[in-house]
Amino acid sequence: MYIAQEESFGPVMVISKFKNGDVDGVLQRANTTEYGLASGVFTKDISKALYISEKLEAGTVFINTYNKTDVAAPFGGFKQSGFGKDLGKFSPSLISHGIVQINEKNT
Repeated sequence: MYIAQEESFGPVMVISKFKNGDVDGVLQRANTTEYGLASGVFTKDISKALYISEKLEAGTVFINTYNKTDVAAPFGGFKQSGFGKDLGKFSPSLISHGIVQINEKNT
């Protein structure tokens, strides 16, 4: 699917079916693209979400939300989506992944 393999800048969401339990197949499809700026995982199973987020080759992985981020958090992509992290404290050669937890307050 062409749209799932391009780096689109705009309000685009690709939702694709997969066989029940085929998490590794989903990861393979997701990581086959030449881009890796951001991705999102939507699931009720937090253990599965954390497993998938660690395996995805993307600069930012959102879980059960999308595009909620702290502007002070390091940001960047993998592969053709960038090298290193903007606002990062450490050199790109020293780290490969980081986890940023954002706590939202009820308003």
